[in-house]
Amino acid sequence: MAKNGGRTIGIPVFAQPEPTADPTTFKVNHPSDGPAYAEIDALNKAHKIVPLPFPAPRGGLEPTLTLEEVFGGNKAAIQTIQQSGQIVFHSTGDCGSLRGPVTEDLVTDKMLGDFNESLPSEVPQFNFLLGDIVYSFGEGQYYYDQFYDPYRNYPAPILAAAGNHDGMVSPLAHAKSLDAYLRNFCASSFMISGDAGGLSRTAQIQPGVFFTFEAPFVRIIALYSNTLEDPGVIADGGPYKGIGTSQLAFLEAALTRVKKEKFSGALIFASHHPAYTLARHGWSILMTSQIDKICEKVGVWPTAVLAGHAHNYQRFTRTRSDGTQIPYIVCGNGGHNFQKLTTGSPPRTPQIIQARSKTTDQISFDNYDDADYGYLRIKVTATQLRLEYHPASDGQSVKTPDDSVTVDIQTRALGHFVARDLGRLAVAEKVRKKRDEQGG
Repeated sequence: MAKNGGRTIGIPVFAQPEPTADPTTFKVNHPSDGPAYAEIDALNKAHKIVPLPFPAPRGGLEPTLTLEEVFGGNKAAIQTIQQSGQIVFHSTGDCGSLRGPVTEDLVTDKMLGDFNESLPSEVPQFNFLLGDIVYSFGEGQYYYDQFYDPYRNYPAPILAAAGNHDGMVSPLAHAKSLDAYLRNFCASSFMISGDAGGLSRTAQIQPGVFFTFEAPFVRIIALYSNTLEDPGVIADGGPYKGIGTSQLAFLEAALTRVKKEKFSGALIFASHHPAYTLARHGWSILMTSQIDKICEKVGVWPTAVLAGHAHNYQRFTRTRSDGTQIPYIVCGNGGHNFQKLTTGSPPRTPQIIQARSKTTDQISFDNYDDADYGYLRIKVTATQLRLEYHPASDGQSVKTPDDSVTVDIQTRALGHFVARDLGRLAVAEKVRKKRDEQGG
């Protein structure tokens, strides 16, 4: 028996044995957080809201986790992915809802449609959430309604970067920052958390709030951007003190290993707060500059950068001085109240929002969706990274994304995805042969 009424079982479990219908109401009543936010606003005005310390992950300087470990040591599954020549996975952020299960279920139901594929290589292998899993303060009592129940039929592992709401502490509650998040995503072994409310999914075994996640064809570097509404903070610097620089040391170690091992796959950075956004949240300038400094020092840059926090979908392209291009994607419309970018005239895309200079790269704003819930379907081959955006309103039967971008992993230039034969050629040939035999 583990803490919080959990049970250690030693093997990973994902979806329920039998699919069940979507819930219509929350199991646990969620009262208004208005009084707590009134106190938070007062603390903000007094400049008493600061980034909070977090526990060191397991695993030393560069904590790592592999998909094989997440699969419970299933080497055959990893070999199958490698032999298929690609990996597919999901990602979305800000999925926790306060108003009931409907909006989050729209997203998870749409995701479930991606498991109905004619080729196994097209089936997602995991989901990487981009923070704010449970609102408003990451409370354990809401994990059932806002995480376990919406994903009860999702038949693959789920990992998660922590968001500001996952680490916040209500001034009206006696809670510890990140406590429930660590219990449900950073367990030391496969166990069923007491927060799961009787559902079967085991807690995830991430080493902590920052780590390198390794899977065939891709590495994801997860960072914790802390508890402020704005900006994201990953280390001491400027006006922010008290959380140390362990994430900077981790990032440098992770990128140094990428370089030493000559890793040739896609390298994705994932955090909750975005580097760039046109929504009501601001840019995380200090966080971005700290990351850039290490990338410059080591000589390794990400293939793409993912974030949530803004409750909509936004896609940017950063064009560096050497001509390489990095997509920066915000996908924070996983179920929690999508937000318009502006109350005025909708912005037109594409447009340049930061010009290139001696000290800045060019940033273009390329696409967005601020009127729907949705998620990313990401495909990585040995040569390309394709990021697709799928709105939930399209329904399970629609498999064409509303937006997509492809990066050539070697040249780091945006390009056109080289489509694979998904079986239609063989079907067409069979039809033609049968027609010829019948003389039609």
